[in-house]
Amino acid sequence: MLAAPINPSDINMIQGNYGFLPKLPAIGGNEGVGQVVAVGSSVTRVKPGDWVILAHSGLGTWRTEAVFSEEALIRVPSDIPLQTAATLSVNPCTAYRMLMDFEQLQPGDSVIQNASNSGVGQAVIQIAAALGLRTINVVRDRPDIHRLTDRLKNLGAEYVITEEELRKLELKNFFKDVPRPRLALNCVGGKSSTELLRHLAPGGTMVTYGGMAKQPVIASVSLFIFKDVKLRGFWLSQWKNDHGTDHFKELILTLCHLVHQGKLTAPTCSEVPLQDYNHALETAMHPFTSSKQIFIM
Repeated sequence: MLAAPINPSDINMIQGNYGFLPKLPAIGGNEGVGQVVAVGSSVTRVKPGDWVILAHSGLGTWRTEAVFSEEALIRVPSDIPLQTAATLSVNPCTAYRMLMDFEQLQPGDSVIQNASNSGVGQAVIQIAAALGLRTINVVRDRPDIHRLTDRLKNLGAEYVITEEELRKLELKNFFKDVPRPRLALNCVGGKSSTELLRHLAPGGTMVTYGGMAKQPVIASVSLFIFKDVKLRGFWLSQWKNDHGTDHFKELILTLCHLVHQGKLTAPTCSEVPLQDYNHALETAMHPFTSSKQIFIM
């Protein structure tokens, strides 16, 4: 293994409240990049020196070495940045599928999302920009909000607003300049998701892929009746089960193409030696952490 990040879903899995739990004893981590050291005599898909990522969850990436079947591995180009390769197979894949699979969006259409500085949020901003989509990015207020706003705008965000500003937003003026979003991406739940729904275009879809607030999604009856909004969910593991490894490889290649074009980069990362895992896990669980912890082996 070369590098592996700590994702929120990794923490959820350790806590025992995730949709898939590996048999114990288990190794943490569901994502990362490794370099092939040796292969068996019948192996044809990978060779020593190749960079590879894992095709499935629950195999354990927070370690220095591993033995996998070739079916469990997907080759990635070794000329992309290490942090990008290590963080390619979860958040950017989730972002891409949510942008493509729920609404038929056209260049100029807008998307609204919360937790916009998360790993998925940063990928949504960049992939949406590459597709010609406009993003309305909601974040929690914080002391360094201007620095965060600048960072997200440098990634391609058109609008960055706080949860408080969204509640007070003067809609008539705002939506003179930008079309109402037909797609909302919710990683928070609770009041934040209710606000996203309030700003959806009639017939629009809100996709929930996380629940950071640990509160239910609440939608008023009037939104269903008078605006015909749709509530959907997305879990990448289920998408991979439904579509198979070959489609997942195609998705990875599509994202690598965006990386090569300079249109997709890794989220902001802090590199941590694997032996400092205690500190890294504590940092990853701290509120307002804007930098993804990534183990370097």
